[in-house]
Amino acid sequence: MSNIIQVKIPDIGADDAVEVIEILVKEGETIEVEQSLITVESDKASMEIPSSAAGVVKSIKVKLGDKVKEGSLVLELEAAEGAQAAPAAEPAKAEAAPAPQAEPAKEAAPAAAAAAPAGAEQQVTVQVPDIGDARDVDVIEIMVQVGDTIEVDQSLITVESDKASMEVPSSHAGVVTAVKVKLGDKVSQGSDILEVTVQGSAPAAAPAKQAEAAAAPVEAPAAAAPAVASSSVVVGAGAPAPERVSPTAAFAQADATLRNLPHASPSVRKFARELGVDLGKVHGSGNKGRITVDDVRGFVKQAMAGGAAPVTAAGTAAQVGGLDVLAWPKVDFAKFGEVETRALSRIKKISGANLHRNWVMIPHVTNNDVADITSLEALRKELNEEFKKSGARVTMLAFVIKAAVAALKKFPEFNASLDGDNLVLKQYYHIGFAADTPNGLVVPVIRDADKKGLLDIARETGELAAAARDGKLSAAQMQGGCFTISSLGGIGGTDFTPIINAPEVAILGLSRSSMQPVWNGKEFEPRLMLPLSLSYDHRVIDGASAARFNAFLATMLADFRRIAL
Repeated sequence: MSNIIQVKIPDIGADDAVEVIEILVKEGETIEVEQSLITVESDKASMEIPSSAAGVVKSIKVKLGDKVKEGSLVLELEAAEGAQAAPAAEPAKAEAAPAPQAEPAKEAAPAAAAAAPAGAEQQVTVQVPDIGDARDVDVIEIMVQVGDTIEVDQSLITVESDKASMEVPSSHAGVVTAVKVKLGDKVSQGSDILEVTVQGSAPAAAPAKQAEAAAAPVEAPAAAAPAVASSSVVVGAGAPAPERVSPTAAFAQADATLRNLPHASPSVRKFARELGVDLGKVHGSGNKGRITVDDVRGFVKQAMAGGAAPVTAAGTAAQVGGLDVLAWPKVDFAKFGEVETRALSRIKKISGANLHRNWVMIPHVTNNDVADITSLEALRKELNEEFKKSGARVTMLAFVIKAAVAALKKFPEFNASLDGDNLVLKQYYHIGFAADTPNGLVVPVIRDADKKGLLDIARETGELAAAARDGKLSAAQMQGGCFTISSLGGIGGTDFTPIINAPEVAILGLSRSSMQPVWNGKEFEPRLMLPLSLSYDHRVIDGASAARFNAFLATMLADFRRIAL
């Protein structure tokens, strides 16, 4: 014979209903006492609700998004008869013992109220309340400043341990006169947060909680009772009332908070849910990689710039990089006229997905400049005439690759890759170049370009480009690049925004050179000018560095003798 055990929400220190954001068990699963069942979240904290009993989950009574509060039914367990009888009796004994001490506790609030004359101003120091077993937790956000008028229960700071983050509310209403903590400080229960000027008649938050705190030493023996205090257990109609857990001590039950959740405060997670953002795909810029509200806003802007979502099977909204957007419009183009359907090539499918990812995930900025290559073009023609009999041919791309290596040596942050919060600076110079083929764009790589001469680079680029056009380029020949050059000079254009080839942090675009009138200080003279378009990852490179890189590159190309310096 078996008993049905109902597991309910315990006292979690919140008067309002909180939202169920995660369900950690499923029907038919065997669970143990203290095993986490669901994760709930308020505006100020998130916590996992543990089971007060062991057994097999018969039915789950909540679903994601439900609002629950103390006493709400979480699930029903099936357990052997009597399995919970002994534990269930202990809370009753523990609860009965402190009952005679209730009167002194009730007197605590009036005594505190009498200490301050009505209408008189007084300075009050707001301290960190009981946050469970957490000690020396980090202050990761300060939400108020000197001069702010705050209300009771208004969030003051966000603190974070290895397992949980929570917003600490104010116990008083008033005007902030001093903030006693700063970002990165370690705080514990009783640490000063700030000072406020309050009216004598202004009540502290929750006098009932103060009374409960005053009675806490008397109730301490109840801690020896089994962990059934974490939730309500009902065996039949005559089950004893559950043991109460103080609201502030409820934070101790949040040891597993954020176990599988993003590194963000509850308010940020709520903001992200309202926008339909998957925080697991947002890069955090805060302390220890913590996600901020600005990170969520930036993610939304990038995702929207990256294009619309593909249509799902149901034709509803799909996800683009974790962002829920409207489904891509499905149109019958044939009803407007004759059409032809052609499948994308394999290369375009692969490169298209990579380009989309890079454009959405990397904050691109493009710096445009021009290089005077009049003398360089004359040198190129002279060399080609000289090597004509040997069959060697020097290309402008070979000159640009050598100049790019010189620029990468001078600006090493361009010869790098971002790995989490670390920048990997490379000590080698492998230069990729975009090759146009009938099937799509590929990027062969010239390895150790710093150790090769112009003729070697020109010959190797020609061989790799031919292999790419014939579809004979191996995967190894397209790996290991540090910096990429995309040249459209043979086709046309004045400027463009090349997309960075991740995990690189920059890419150089070359457009068609043209003769332009350039003022030499006395008169205009015709000069051959080459447009340079440098796209860079703004997380790694700032605008000033990009401008200096492009200017240095232009100087190298204008007077190639400087390469030897």
